[in-house]
Order: sequence, then C-alpha cells, then structure tokens
Amino acid sequence: MNDIDAAEEWLDSWVGQVNAQAQRSVELSRRVAALTGSAEGRSGAIRVSVESTGRMKSLELDDRVHELSGMRLAQEIMAVMQRAQAALAAQVTEECRPRSARIPRPAGR
Repeated sequence: MNDIDAAEEWLDSWVGQVNAQAQRSVELSRRVAALTGSAEGRSGAIRVSVESTGRMKSLELDDRVHELSGMRLAQEIMAVMQRAQAALAAQVTEECRPRSARIPRPAGR
C-alpha cells in the first residue's frame, strides 16, 4: 500500500463518518420535532401543551377559572405555560444525550 492508497482509505473513512453523523443529526431533529411539553395548574383547571418550538399548542380551561380575576388568570396561564416549556426542554435535553449515557430513573421520580 502506498501513501496515495492510505490517503484514499483515510478519506473514505472520514466521509463515511461524516455521512453517519449527518444521518444521526437528521434522526435527532425528527425526534425533537415530535416532542411536546404539557403542564397543568389550579388542580387541572388550566392545562397547556407546547410544540417542540415552545409555541403553545393547546390551552384548556375549565369553569373553575371563573373564580379568578382576569389578571390572576393571565398570571396562572403564563406560569403553566412556562412549566410546559420547561418540561419540553427537559425532554429535548434527554433526547440529545448520547444513548449510552442515559441512566434509567427509578419509578416514581
């Protein structure tokens, strides 16, 4: 084997690694795009779901929210939305961790 053959082998290997990493990145992007975050507040009277971008996907209010002033309702909705976004961020973080580094959590945690 001469230097040119060795260089071609190295280049082929490098291209293969780059292609594999690109494929893993595409797969990760698809998995992250499918994630949603959800949270609830006021004992389930306010429920919010957010898309993978963090945008609100759904807002559900039941009749118990009529007990709140407009300002308090807005504050509660914003707090629940922030918790839904935090739940989403935790999922994204977990999805981005290498599979080998993931440690199963005990039930109930």
